[in-house]
Amino acid sequence: MNRSSALGLSATWACVSFWAGNTASLPLYVQRPGPGGVAVNDYEHPLHELLHDSPNYDQSAFDFWEFMAASIELHGNAYAEMIFGTNGRLVALEPILCPDRVQVRRLRNRDLEYRWTADNRSRVETQQRVLHIRGFGGNALGGVSPLAVCRGTFSGAVSVDRAAAAMFVNGVQSSGVLSTDNVLNATQRKELEDLLIEKFMGARNAGRPMLLDNKLTWQQLSINPVDAEMLESRRFSVEDICRVFEVDPHLVGQTVGNTTLGSSITEQTNSVMKFKMRKRLKRIEGALGKQLLSRADRRAGIAIRFNVEAFLRADSGGRADYYQKMQPFMTVNEVRALEGLPPVPGGDVIYRQMQDVALGEQPPSPEKQ
Repeated sequence: MNRSSALGLSATWACVSFWAGNTASLPLYVQRPGPGGVAVNDYEHPLHELLHDSPNYDQSAFDFWEFMAASIELHGNAYAEMIFGTNGRLVALEPILCPDRVQVRRLRNRDLEYRWTADNRSRVETQQRVLHIRGFGGNALGGVSPLAVCRGTFSGAVSVDRAAAAMFVNGVQSSGVLSTDNVLNATQRKELEDLLIEKFMGARNAGRPMLLDNKLTWQQLSINPVDAEMLESRRFSVEDICRVFEVDPHLVGQTVGNTTLGSSITEQTNSVMKFKMRKRLKRIEGALGKQLLSRADRRAGIAIRFNVEAFLRADSGGRADYYQKMQPFMTVNEVRALEGLPPVPGGDVIYRQMQDVALGEQPPSPEKQ
């Protein structure tokens, strides 16, 4: 099973696009410990612009991370060449195409060596110059490719998909039978066939009334049980592919038999975030922190993290409820920053509800809170 055949399946395309697009849509920040140990975004760090805005000359951050996340989902690995400037500073991350063709081996000095071909030229680099994000399973040499491990699932889905396409192509499945007790000669049969094709074949002629004489009768045909079972197998193949990529079927358009459609967007988002998305983000964050941050950075508490609160942007009601509950812990300006709004004077003070004040007491001024 190759990449093209698997991506040719609509379910595979939808699942990979779901994870890649949602991962790339989350802002990625370099964070450092702020006042009171609270993590704050470090916009002056050399890696901030590279990871948050533009990893290389040609791609935006969204384009880059979408490709990297898709590579992890399909092949279990994502690679990018690290380009350094004359001062030794990292200036670009260039994605390595065809991650399934990258060869990784352990050298005697325990370093990892990466071999691949780019622009008809063989490349060999060590781990100091290749960013390697591993997927599920595997070892230090790389993650496990879902296309290889679940080859039977994808091959079966491709076979069912081709069979379904063949059943309907060029009207292979007849819609009905025109019959008579009289014997027709070759000319009459040809005239009837041409008449049916001209006036009654195609979607635009559906429902057109048919005038029959000379004891002609029309019998409508329904799909036979064998073909119906094949189409049911096709639906099962979609669900099977969704299980491979850990995507709820309704999130990629498979709504038949789904029982979670009544849940709110917030509940669905929380489910995806808790059980499926978080581990994907942690893999990327861990790889970036280990390979891009210096030891001094890590000792200083600097980390690279996705802003998962960006998921709440799809649900205004959920955002409002979240901010209301976080009022004792977040300032007005922190909330405005999440909403993309500029800070306001006096917005750096945390307030509390009036019911937290004892009866008969005046509420304290903001400066004393």
